[in-house]
Parts: sequence; C-alpha cells; structure tokens
Amino acid sequence: MNKLSAVIITFNEEKNIGRCIDSLLPVADEVVVLDSFSSDRTTAIAAQKGAVVYQQSFAGYFQQKNKAFQLASHNYILSIDADEALTAELADSILKEKLSFTNPAYQMNRCNIYCGRPIKRGLWYPDKKIRLFDKRHGYCGGLNPHDKIIVPPKTPLKHLKGDLLHYTYNSVHEYRERNEEVSTTAALSLFNSGKKISWIKQLTSPAWAFINGYILKRGFLDGGAGWTIAVNTTRQSFQKYYKLRQLQNSIEQKTDLQQMKTDFSS
Repeated sequence: MNKLSAVIITFNEEKNIGRCIDSLLPVADEVVVLDSFSSDRTTAIAAQKGAVVYQQSFAGYFQQKNKAFQLASHNYILSIDADEALTAELADSILKEKLSFTNPAYQMNRCNIYCGRPIKRGLWYPDKKIRLFDKRHGYCGGLNPHDKIIVPPKTPLKHLKGDLLHYTYNSVHEYRERNEEVSTTAALSLFNSGKKISWIKQLTSPAWAFINGYILKRGFLDGGAGWTIAVNTTRQSFQKYYKLRQLQNSIEQKTDLQQMKTDFSS
C-alpha cells in the first residue's frame, strides 16, 4: 500500500484539531501540522494525537500550505483544514486508492455544516474540491483566502465517494464576522494582483450569487438556513467588491493629486 501524508495548517484550532486528526488516522501514514504560533492548546492536542508539529509565522493561506507540503515525507498529500473531517465513506474511498494511486489528483465533495446542520443544496454543495494529489504534479495557489490545489491542464481527476465535512459557523453573528474578514482579505488579494472592477460588476455579481445559489441551485429548500446562507453570500460578494473599489479609488485619487502637483510645479 502506498504512503500518504495528511497536511493541516492551524492557528488557534483547539476546538477542531482533535476531530480532524481522529478522522485522518485510518488513512494517513503521517499527519503534518504547520501551526502559526497558536496561543491555545492546538499544538499540544495535535502532538498528543500523533501529529508531527512545526511552527512558522503565517505567510498567507496558499503560501503556508505549500510550505506544509514541503514538510511532508510522502509524495501523495491529503490537504485538509482543521475545521474539516473525513466521513467514513470518504476514508474508505481513500484507502482503496492507496492500493495503487492510479491518478495524480483526486476530487471530493465538501459538505458544509452550518449551525450543526449539513447543507446539501445551493452554492455550498457539492462544493467539489481537489484535496488528494501528488505534490510532484500540483501545488496550492489561487487568491487568499480562497486557496485551491492547482494541477496541470488536462490532468485526469478521479472523484471519490463520500464527503469532506466542513464545520463552518455556529451562529449568524459568527458568520457575519467571518464575512468581514474574508471580504477584506479577498479585496486586498484582488487589488494586489492588479484586478480592477466596475461599479456594474460590483452590483451584478452579488445579485447573481443570490439568484444562482438560492433559486437556480435550490438553496430555498434548506429553509431558514438556506436563506441565511444566500443573504450572507450576497453580502460577502458585495463587501469584497466594494472594498476593492475603495482601494482602487484611493490609488486613483493619489495619482490625480500627484499629477496636479506635477502640473502646478511645471
């Protein structure tokens, strides 16, 4: 049977890390944790569960994950977040693949848990992710905080049965707070990458997020939870692009002021 390294990056995840590692024990030959100097018991719990623990200052989501992949002993990596866990069915699927690993990358469904309830519709499901891959043929990229595993074009992907459980928020308040953080980080990432956006895009993207998630993908069938998710997804999209336009405008204003100074001095 082939070897597999499970890799997790952490910061103050004492409430989640034990559950995460426990779900990995049936499939992982090693569990590597790269921690960003947590102030709680994250590293102690991880070490107690048998993980190999390293620490380094947080460099960004995908930067941190790529560093963690380098620390792994084996070529095949299962990349998982501390607030995630494997279902028994997904663990069985991974064990079967370990017999040969015929593909360089594997995809799986992620099931998001909101206020203790699995969400099976809307934009939150099936939420397909590449999380099992050969690190010789892939890496973590994207724009923070929405990192993703990137493999070469036309890489054959095999879909694994079972869900990757993602324990998200326990309250609307927690959801909204996280939206503020995520929208700010996303806006900065887009700005630093040179992305620009019009006011039309700022309005149409949130509207499409609501229509697509709540109506077309039947988020309304999840009742009150579906409505809350649709509204907050729309809000996060609007906040992200609003903050990006604020950054754009601040630069444009500085440029205009500098040009005025240049024209005046000449």
